[in-house]
Amino acid sequence: MLKIRLKKLGRKKKPFYRIVLMENLSKRDGKSIAELGSYDPITKILNFDKIALHKYINFGAYPTDSIRHLISRMMQEN
Repeated sequence: MLKIRLKKLGRKKKPFYRIVLMENLSKRDGKSIAELGSYDPITKILNFDKIALHKYINFGAYPTDSIRHLISRMMQEN
């Protein structure tokens, strides 16, 4: 099963995340199938490719709860 989830980058006390499409059994920082965007929790900046995100959701990928929350919050701000 494919999931859209966060992949942690950055360093200690300065996290940075990429929004990626991965197999649900792979490690959090493992190999991803596609990169769909990024999220910086310190500055609260969220960038993602809406077209690719909707494409993978329509093909059956499940977003995690954290991704679903981030995307809905982004849509409410715009």
